[in-house]
Amino acid sequence: MRILLVEDERVLGDAVAEELRDELYAVDLARDGEGAAELMDINEYDAVVLDRQIPPPSGLELLSRWRQDGVATPVLMLTAQSSVDDRVGGLDAGADDYLAKPFQFSELKARLRSLLRRSPRSGAAWIRSGELSMDPARRLAKIAGNSLDLSAKEFSILECLAQKPGEVIPRQELVNQVWEEDLELQTNVLQVFIHRLRRKLAEHSDQALIETVKGVGYRFSG
Repeated sequence: MRILLVEDERVLGDAVAEELRDELYAVDLARDGEGAAELMDINEYDAVVLDRQIPPPSGLELLSRWRQDGVATPVLMLTAQSSVDDRVGGLDAGADDYLAKPFQFSELKARLRSLLRRSPRSGAAWIRSGELSMDPARRLAKIAGNSLDLSAKEFSILECLAQKPGEVIPRQELVNQVWEEDLELQTNVLQVFIHRLRRKLAEHSDQALIETVKGVGYRFSG
């Protein structure tokens, strides 16, 4: 799953990004409203962690604009302002949840998991296709009842493919969904991860679950 984190406090932003990446999320980090708006325009996100007070446009302005434009991505708003009126203002602007600073990382991650279960891009709690079942919120995957030991990127690639069984997913779409915005990839990196993923799936299934569509991308055939 891919998260947009918008936080101008450099130390806090880097710490939150690291915590979320440790939870197997792909994280794009923006330091101001303008950068966040640009990222939202070109990428699809499963959730946004948005600081209320950032260089313009502010978190409230940005959120209001997204909602007016029909963006339904769940938003967890962060703020140093903890009054009831401040929380109400954020919720009225379109925030799905609110977390006051300072906070514990464990609470932030729990609130984010709750939002992701309601994300319009997450679908049902479990993704099921043939012998495969996945729980994106808890990062669990099973094939024919056997648990899969997947890395963060392997899980995200399989999730993207399994959400659209039988459809060809272009290589660039997979890269955009799985890797952070500012990460430069060598051309064969995705191929390497697909190879590892196929090997792990083959340990529990006789089917060739991931097909290569030459010159285009990959298809999940479970």
